[in-house]
Amino acid sequence: MRVFVDDDACRGHGVCAAVCSSVFVITDGGYAEAIRSEIPSDDEAFVLEAAEGCPERAIHFHDSEG
Repeated sequence: MRVFVDDDACRGHGVCAAVCSSVFVITDGGYAEAIRSEIPSDDEAFVLEAAEGCPERAIHFHDSEG
């Protein structure tokens, strides 16, 4: 699974970093960033939860094979 945060949509709510801090951080500028683009299978459920919890729907992901 690969993930990224849409910089134009993110408003820095921080839900993603709270749910999955091994993948998402809040930058000094106050917005979310994926610090890993390729997500290990152990973290996939947390990334999906973070994406579903994002108020701005700024987290996007796709299967690495697709």
